[in-house]
Amino acid sequence: MHFSIINLEHTSSLHYICIGKRIKEGNEFVPFFFIPMATETQIQQIEQWVKTLLETETEYFCVSIKIKPTNNIKVFLDGDNGLSIEKCVQFNRKLYKMIEESNQYPEGDFSLEVSSPGLDEPLKLHRQYVKNIGRIVEVVFTDGSKKEGKLIAVADADIIVEHTQGKGKKAITQQLVIPFNHIKTTTVQIKF
Repeated sequence: MHFSIINLEHTSSLHYICIGKRIKEGNEFVPFFFIPMATETQIQQIEQWVKTLLETETEYFCVSIKIKPTNNIKVFLDGDNGLSIEKCVQFNRKLYKMIEESNQYPEGDFSLEVSSPGLDEPLKLHRQYVKNIGRIVEVVFTDGSKKEGKLIAVADADIIVEHTQGKGKKAITQQLVIPFNHIKTTTVQIKF
């Protein structure tokens, strides 16, 4: 397998990755396909537009931005009090117009999705932790071990999770202070 990164003139400065295989006889390279790659510059530009949109809507914040090889742009927003479908639609329309007017994607060759990260996505930002105080979370540590408990406090450098071990009269509840640098992922657990 051979990988090459190519910058083609007609692609508006998009980088492409070409995956191919050398033929056994000789040294001829046969490409399998091209995949356009999002550049860090594209993501930074979209981040800047999102920041502009959120300047007057300070209760909302950007969690992450992803661009797939098919120019499918996914913007994940959240809010201190949640994010409604109506707000997602509003942000989507405004951001779509900004991207379209920039001519970053000639001939409108892109799609845009604006949504909240989803309940199964790990928490990434301090504001997400604060928003989820009082909820049950699963913390996966950098060493691979896990603890589940109620998120009861969030500080600049750590979180406090109330963890109960055992059941009934034998249950022992303890508060664990967990530094952020020991956390691999934290996911909100949905209990019914």
